[in-house]
Amino acid sequence: MQHHQARAGSTGRPEQRVSESVALTELGWVVMDDAHGLASCLAMVAVRQLTPAYPLGSHLDGRGRLQLGGCDALELAAEFGTPAYIVSEDDLRARARAFANAFAAHTDRFRVHFASKAFACTAVARLFREEGIGIDVASGGELAMALKAGFSGPEIELHGNAKTEAELTQAMRAEVGVVVVDNLDEARLLQRLLVEQDRCQRVQLRIAPGVSPDTHPSISTGGPNTKFGLNLEDAARALELLAGERRIDVEGLHFHIGSQILELAPFRAALERVTAALGTDFAVWNLGGGLGVAYGPDEEPPSIEDYAAAKVQMVEELCGPGKTIVDEPGRALTANSTVTLYTVQSVKENVATWVGVDGGMSDNLRPMLYGARYEVEVADRFGGQSACIVTGKHCESGDVLVRDALLDDPRPGDVLVTPATGAYGFSMANTYNGQPRPPVVFVSEGDARLVVRRETHEDLFTRDV
Repeated sequence: MQHHQARAGSTGRPEQRVSESVALTELGWVVMDDAHGLASCLAMVAVRQLTPAYPLGSHLDGRGRLQLGGCDALELAAEFGTPAYIVSEDDLRARARAFANAFAAHTDRFRVHFASKAFACTAVARLFREEGIGIDVASGGELAMALKAGFSGPEIELHGNAKTEAELTQAMRAEVGVVVVDNLDEARLLQRLLVEQDRCQRVQLRIAPGVSPDTHPSISTGGPNTKFGLNLEDAARALELLAGERRIDVEGLHFHIGSQILELAPFRAALERVTAALGTDFAVWNLGGGLGVAYGPDEEPPSIEDYAAAKVQMVEELCGPGKTIVDEPGRALTANSTVTLYTVQSVKENVATWVGVDGGMSDNLRPMLYGARYEVEVADRFGGQSACIVTGKHCESGDVLVRDALLDDPRPGDVLVTPATGAYGFSMANTYNGQPRPPVVFVSEGDARLVVRRETHEDLFTRDV
C-alpha cells in the first residue's frame, strides 16, 4: 500500500488512557505574542476541550486545527478528498488491548471477538487479527472478509438470524470455530447439512432472555419480542433437539441484549433469567457485546475495565467457576477511532441556517435510521456559537446529519469534522443518488495511508450485464 504524508508538528504529548478526554490546556498551545491572540487562545482554552468522542491522541494545534494521528485534518481533506473516513490506527489497537487486558486481569478463560458488522473493512479486521483477538461475522460476505483478512476458520464465529443454506455450507467448508444457532429451523437445517457433509460443529444457542436495556428500540435485541434468538421456552426445545446429536457440540449459550448500553445492570438481569430457566451446565457463556461509547460530552459509558470485571464476576457468581467467557465488542472497539471529514458546499438561511455538505446519509445512515446524535465542528475553528442544521446532499428531507450544531461562522469550503463514526458508518455506506462511497484512511504517528480507495462512478456500473 502507498504511504502518504500529512504530518503535523510534534506535540510531545504522552499517550492517553482509553477513557481519557483530551483537554486543550494539556496540549502545549502556541500563544500569539499580541494581546488579541493571547486573549483568543486563553478564551478557547477556557471553554473548549475535545470530548471522548474523538480518537485517542487527537488535539488542536497552536493554530486551532484538528490533528488526528499526528496528521492535520485540513491536509488530509486536501489530499484524500471529502467525505472521508479518517481512522486512528493507534486508537483501534489501544482498545483491542484494553479489552484483552481487562478480561485477563480477572480470568484466563476468555475469548474476545470483534463484532465485524460494526466496521466491516478488511484492513480493520486484519489489524484486530494482529492484536490477537477473534472475529464474529453475520453473513457470508463478512465471513469472506474475515478469511481475506487472515483469520483462520477456528478464530471465527458465525452469527445471523436468517442464515441461508449457502452460508452454513460456506461456514462449514471454512471450518469456522462456532456457529451461533438462532432458531429451531436453523438447528434442523444444520443437523441435515452436517450429516450430508459428514462434519461436526461446535455451536452456541442464541437466547433472547426477555431483558430490554435502556437503548434505542432499533438496537435492543434481547427483549421478549425480538427477531434475534430463541425465547427461553424454545431454547429448552432446541437443547432437547440437539441432545445426543453426535455431530453437534453445544458448548454454551449466547445472548446479546443490545448495543450502546451505558449501564451494567441489564447484563446481570439477563444472565439471571437464562440460568434460572436453562441451568448452568454449560462450559461457555457468551454475553455478547453492547458496551456503549461516548458520542458527545454528556454520555459516560462504563470503562472497559469495569465492564469486563462485572461480566467475569456475574458469570462466576451465577454459573460457577471454571467457565469460559466470550465477549463480542464492536462499537466499543471502533466508534471513537474514526472521524468523518466533509466539505461545506452551501449555507442558506430560512427559518433555520442550513449547512450543506458533500456527504450525508450515504456515508452515515445512523441519524436517519434511529436519530443517532453526533458532534460536529469546523476542523480549524472549534467552539462556534452559530446555531445550524448540518444536512447532507441527498434528495431526502430527512438527510440531516446534525440538527443542533453550533459552528463558527460556517461558509463554503470549510472542512467539517464529525467524530465517533467508526461504528456502522462504513458498514452501512450506500450509493444513494449515485454517490460514490468514501475512502478509508489510516493515520498513525504523522503518516496517512489509504486502505480503502474512494469509489468511482465507473464502479457503480461494474455489476451491469
